[in-house]
Amino acid sequence: MRTILLSIVFLIFFIISIPLFVIEFIIGLFSKKLRAKIAQFIISSGCRVVLKVAGTKLKAIGMDRVPKDRGVVYIFNHRSYFDPIICYATAPTLAGFIAMDSLKKVPFINVWMIFLRCLFLDRSSLRKGLKVIKEGVKLINEGHSIFIAPEGRRNFEGDFDMLPFKEGSFKLAKKSKCPIIPVSINNADRIFEKQFPWIKSTDVVIEYGEPIYIDNLEEGEKAYLGKYVQNIIWNMLKKNHKVT
Repeated sequence: MRTILLSIVFLIFFIISIPLFVIEFIIGLFSKKLRAKIAQFIISSGCRVVLKVAGTKLKAIGMDRVPKDRGVVYIFNHRSYFDPIICYATAPTLAGFIAMDSLKKVPFINVWMIFLRCLFLDRSSLRKGLKVIKEGVKLINEGHSIFIAPEGRRNFEGDFDMLPFKEGSFKLAKKSKCPIIPVSINNADRIFEKQFPWIKSTDVVIEYGEPIYIDNLEEGEKAYLGKYVQNIIWNMLKKNHKVT
C-alpha cells in the first residue's frame, strides 16, 4: 500500500512541477540564489511528505552544529536512494549535491537538481572533474553548501560498514577551505532496498556531526582525510544504531 501511495505522490509532484518549472525559470533570470532557495523549500517540503507517506520515523540530530554563515561540505555515508530525500528533509543550510553525470538524463529530477545548483560529475573525464571542483568552490564561496558521498556509490554491506572513502572527494573542502560536516544516516536502506520493490515503515536517524576544520588537523590526519572523516562517521553510526 505504501508503495502505491508513494507512486501517486510522485506522480502528483511531477504534474505540479510543470508550472513550477516556468516560475523558477523566470526567477532564475534575475537571481539563481533566490531560485535555489525557493527550489529547496519546495523539495524539502516534498521530501518530508514522501518520508511521512513511507512511514519513516525520522530523528534528526545536530543540525544546530552546522555553521549558517558560510558554505560547508557535507560528507555522508550512502546506502539508499532515500539518502538525498532524508538529507533535503533536514538540511540546515542551502545545499546541492555532487551527483552522477547520468542523472542529467532523468526527466524532472534533472531540472530540480539544476535549480538546486547540484553539480554533475563525469568520472570518465579528468578535465570535467576539475571543472566541477572549480564550480563547487565558487558555490561554497557564495555561501552554498555541497553534499558529497565519498564512497562513490551505494553500499550494501553491514550496518556500520562503508566502502573506502575516495580522497579526491575532499578536494572541494581543501580548495575552498570550508568546514567539513560529517553526516551519518542509519537504516535508510530498510525503507526500500532491503525489501525491494516494497516500501517499509522504518526508524531512521540522521546526525550532523561537529564541523571539521582542516587547518586544525594534524599533518597525518590531513594526509588521510578520507579515513579520518570515515572513522568519525563510523562512530556516529555505531552510536545511533542504539537509537533505532
